[in-house]
This record gives sequence, C-alpha cells and structure tokens, in this order.
Amino acid sequence: MPPTGTVLDAEIAKFDALAARWWDPDGPMKPLHRMNPLRTGWIAERLARHHGRDPAARDALAGLALLDVGCGAGLASEAFARRGAAVTGLDAAPEALAAARAHAEAGGLAITYRQGLPEDLPPEETFDAVVALEVIEHVADRAAFLAALARALRPGGLMFLSTLNRTARSFLMAKLGAEYLLRLLPVGTHDWRMFVTPGELGAELRRAGFAVADITGMAMDPLTGRWRACRDVSVNYLVMARAR
Repeated sequence: MPPTGTVLDAEIAKFDALAARWWDPDGPMKPLHRMNPLRTGWIAERLARHHGRDPAARDALAGLALLDVGCGAGLASEAFARRGAAVTGLDAAPEALAAARAHAEAGGLAITYRQGLPEDLPPEETFDAVVALEVIEHVADRAAFLAALARALRPGGLMFLSTLNRTARSFLMAKLGAEYLLRLLPVGTHDWRMFVTPGELGAELRRAGFAVADITGMAMDPLTGRWRACRDVSVNYLVMARAR
C-alpha cells in the first residue's frame, strides 16, 4: 500500500490487528513484554543521569516530558509514566491506541495518547526525550521520520531508538526463527529488507543533526526468556543520540 506520510498503511493495519491481545504477556506481543524492562530501564537510567537524577529513584523521570512514538498499546509509555515522566504516546493505529487508553485508565496512569504521525506535531510542542522503539524498521521514509523526531526534541534533549540490524544472523533469528520456527511473533511482523544497520542509522542521525552517544546490543536468554544488554549488536540494538 502507498505510504501515509512516514508510515506505511500496511504497517498500521498489521499492528492494529494485534490490539486486542497487546497486553497479553503470553500473546503475540510476548517478545515485547519480555524485552520491555531492558529497553525502558536502559533509557530511563541514561535520561535520569542526563538530568542529574538518581536512576534508582522511583520517580527518576519526574517532570520530564517524554514522547513515545509508535507507542502501540502503551507497553513502554506505561513504564516511563510509572517512573514519573509526563508521557505522550503517539501512534497511527487507532485500535492499538484504544487499548492503550483503556489499560492506562485501568491502572490509574495519566498518559496522553494521540493518533497521528510525528511530522504532524505542532512545532511549538517539544519534549525532553523522544523515544521510538521497534518503529524505524517499519517506516516508509527513515530520513523524514528522523527529521520529524528531531523537531520534536527540546534543545539538549535526548533521542532513543531501538531496532533490528540487517545481518544474516538477524534474518535467521529475528525473521525465520522468531516468526516461522518458534512462533514468537506473527508471521509477517517484520520485513528483513527494512532492518537498519548501526552504520546506516548513525549516518542518518548525523544528517538529522544528531550523533550516536551510546549503543548497546540486546540479547535474549533462551532458557529464561529474559533480555540483557550486551556488546553484540548483530540482531537487536538500542541507540541514544544527542544533537551535535
């Protein structure tokens, strides 16, 4: 299908179809549930330190405005909100957002959820941090997407991205293994051709006015299903970027 702004319509439909089971820890989003503590913890620690906060404090992100782009049903948004951040979740999938709003309300969390694209945000609305987790490998135009994220960031703000590297190993593990062999994800969740190497992402961030300030690989323990940070970025990785 043709792209709508930076987002492919087919990708919106794909994730909308999963909305009803997004919060099921054993459902189709099980890998994201397992990965979420690592992703959000790594980001929260660096964001807190950047602002002179104690990363171990329960409210380490209190008062910080955070934009969660491609928030889906709110797994990461809720984790950041529980650390005190003022979270705005943005997604183009209406059914996923409906699930996000319902879950946040049931949990007593004040999160602002909006349907739309980052390029549609008003220029006067900016954030201390912009987060896009497992999103950039699904967008139609990465350069335009990163430029939109950059515009949403306040001076001195931080950008965080997580994605999949385009390697033979990621094809075997994240595509064939996760979707076809182990059935950890619905078949068709990913298009390996849209995976992004760290070198490509670093160059695109530089063109958007940013530089990679930190990077870590993410690996799953096959016995426990838990995720840990590691040096190996050949499959999943997280990036923190600062304005140059």
